[in-house]
Amino acid sequence: MNDALITVIGFVAAEPHFEVLSSGTALMSLRIGSTPRRFDRDLGQWRDEDPMFLTVTCWRSLATNLQEVDFKRGDPVIVTGRLRLREYAKDGQVRFSAQIEATTVGHDLSRGVARLQRSQRSAVNLAEDRRQADDLADRWIESEERADGTEELTTQVTGEADESDETTEPATFRAVA
Repeated sequence: MNDALITVIGFVAAEPHFEVLSSGTALMSLRIGSTPRRFDRDLGQWRDEDPMFLTVTCWRSLATNLQEVDFKRGDPVIVTGRLRLREYAKDGQVRFSAQIEATTVGHDLSRGVARLQRSQRSAVNLAEDRRQADDLADRWIESEERADGTEELTTQVTGEADESDETTEPATFRAVA
């Protein structure tokens, strides 16, 4: 299997969406952002670069567990999974959307603490589940702006949960890529 596996350290960019599909499969879709920081030697200080936003798709027990965690916008996260590039048409233009099909999602423990509560595993993807997941991911594409007014980043083709998930920093999080 030649999947492109990636890990992104960042923050929850928008409130997650949880659904149980017609097949009974749990699905959670969320947007995460990551803002690379570089040290500018000329200025002698750190500088934020352009943020990157990705849609993350979580299946079955991972989706159910994440629903119990109650992620909120701004929460620091680490996501690992398969990179998927989806092609779609919008306003007569062909575009691409980068997505992560998550295998692991968790709080960034350098920013707070969490407790593990074990859960059970479930079955594999169905073709209809994949189509419904793509439809859910398209909801992110359809909204041109996020709640804070920042435009969604797309490339245009033309030339374990616990009851007390505490974080020590409730501010907006910027991640080092």
